[in-house]
Amino acid sequence: MAETAPYPYETRLNILHGPLELMDVHAVPGSNDYKWFNQTLCRVNDSVVRMAAIEGEYHWHKHDQDDEFFYVVDGELLIDIDGPAKGLEVRTVALKPGQGFVVPRTVVHRTRAPKRTTVLMVENAGIIPTGN
Repeated sequence: MAETAPYPYETRLNILHGPLELMDVHAVPGSNDYKWFNQTLCRVNDSVVRMAAIEGEYHWHKHDQDDEFFYVVDGELLIDIDGPAKGLEVRTVALKPGQGFVVPRTVVHRTRAPKRTTVLMVENAGIIPTGN
């Protein structure tokens, strides 16, 4: 499994659940102990499903080889898309519960949560969560 850089986030890459196991995203051990918490829930083919319980701001980053899917369970997730590198304004997408969004590979982005937010992410199993 890929290593992560030393950022102030709790990122757990171990797979918490196997096939045929019930999952509860609001009962993940440790999820309430950190401002920015990620836990891999399960593997589906060559991808993983991760949950995040977050509040605050992630750093700007990109994934050179992987798309990233975000789905908001509760709260609000803001995804900033880098525009200045292309001579454009930063675009911010606001996701509310029940909404999802794909950030394509190579797109520089950051996520922010103004209040405690629970998110599901679907990513390639080998992705480096903090970016390339």
